Amino acid sequence: MGDVVLMARRRALFGKSRSELYGAAKLMGDVNAIQEGTVGKRIVRRVVGKFTGRTLGKLFR
Repeated sequence: MGDVVLMARRRALFGKSRSELYGAAKLMGDVNAIQEGTVGKRIVRRVVGKFTGRTLGKLFR
């Protein structure tokens, strides 16, 4: 039983770390877009990606 709790904690830790890493990567991409002057493209791609993901998610439920 203790092993199950340990595995759950380990998964929670990895999930949190993964989330923080993705957040950092997203922030670095934003900074890069500002430096390159391509903020508009980044916003459009992010919106299109979110819409596509949601649409596919609803389609394959």
